[in-house]
Amino acid sequence: MSTRIPEPAYPARNAEALYGDKSLYAKLGEIAEKQGGKTIIEEFEIPIRSGKAWVVKKGQLCKLSTPRGPQVGDLNIWSLHNPRERFWASRTKQLHASHVSVGDRLWSVLPYMRPLVTIVADSLKEYGVDEVGGRCHDLLGTRCDPYVNKLLSGDDFDFQCHSNLVRAVLPYGLTEADVHDVINVFQVTGLNKDGKYFMEASPAKPGDYFTFFAETDLLCAMSACPGGDLSVYGWGGDSAQRMLETCRPLGVAVYEIEGKEEVLKDWKESQPPGYKGMHGLKIPVFGQQ
Repeated sequence: MSTRIPEPAYPARNAEALYGDKSLYAKLGEIAEKQGGKTIIEEFEIPIRSGKAWVVKKGQLCKLSTPRGPQVGDLNIWSLHNPRERFWASRTKQLHASHVSVGDRLWSVLPYMRPLVTIVADSLKEYGVDEVGGRCHDLLGTRCDPYVNKLLSGDDFDFQCHSNLVRAVLPYGLTEADVHDVINVFQVTGLNKDGKYFMEASPAKPGDYFTFFAETDLLCAMSACPGGDLSVYGWGGDSAQRMLETCRPLGVAVYEIEGKEEVLKDWKESQPPGYKGMHGLKIPVFGQQ
């Protein structure tokens, strides 16, 4: 008996509207994967149970990595010049998938709705679907936070991903209200037969990576999740201490593409779709009904 597979709900008349120039991103993926072809601009590690924010300029590559083994990272992205424009996990999920990899893009909120980044390299892209339906690089869930921790366990804990991101963006003039839904990089998740969200241990090994191309100037922030690799995840009690043993730092590197004038000669900074309507509203003329 065959199982019907529904069609995606958000098709595009032109695939380039969703994915851009695939040949260009394939070339950028080759540059990301090899040793040459790029110059490092900034490189650092995010310590365990901490967060850090950094800038990626349009046309640059940013590589996130697990230098010492499996560790989940919760990533936020904003337009550098307008923090009201920020990553939109829900629409990205609808346009691409619940878990993203090479070729997929991370989109911004309304009224901007343009690609902020395009994923060009992913050492875990072959992970696929595991025996319980888990997939890697999660958009189903969001960041852990001290409020849900208090609700579920009754305990206070100050180093959840939400709190790590709050501290990370303060030097850039942002506040807790600016922290938003994340992409959980290196995290395996899914929905069980009852539709309940589940998490599994990260499959990342030392040196695994997830690299994206900046479609516009960006402010990024990432938390090294206090759950570590999620192999012993829990709420309250001694769970924070047990998870500590599974925590590892995350790596971040920002690169300038060498000879980018030639490599990016046909590339343009991403733009909104260009909707010109007024949502059905009309501006009244004074003195007229």
